[in-house]
Amino acid sequence: MFTVHRSFVAALATLFLAGPAAAAPLCADMGFAGLLAKCNRGEPIEITLASGKPLGKGAITLQSGAYYEMQITADGSAELAITGASFFRAIWMNEIVVNGIEVRPMAIDSLEFDEAGTATLSFIAIKPGTYEVRIPETSSDSQKVSISIQ
Repeated sequence: MFTVHRSFVAALATLFLAGPAAAAPLCADMGFAGLLAKCNRGEPIEITLASGKPLGKGAITLQSGAYYEMQITADGSAELAITGASFFRAIWMNEIVVNGIEVRPMAIDSLEFDEAGTATLSFIAIKPGTYEVRIPETSSDSQKVSISIQ
């Protein structure tokens, strides 16, 4: 027969009932739209792919459970890609929109731009941690953006 100590059960109950303090959405009453509600949207994220120019304006902090849009714009100065598999697996991707075409992927590793254009990624930040998106095979700090999910 298996016996469980009351202290063990109490410790488990505390863990499950308390939950993570920082993983709350940005608004309390999201209504029918749930996590995609307008009140749960964080600031837009802008990434620029241009030969010899920085990807972004510095480190980005996201709130777990909040909805975001990331606009990745290539200026066409070179054939460039952006990669960040660990970041892309730490989010729930709603859709990627390119030229009005909506793609609902299960997962992505990278996006490559052969010419000028914009891709808009909409997602919910999920897994806390620090990640980076970068131009592949580059080593400069200006060719990557650090993204923290809290």
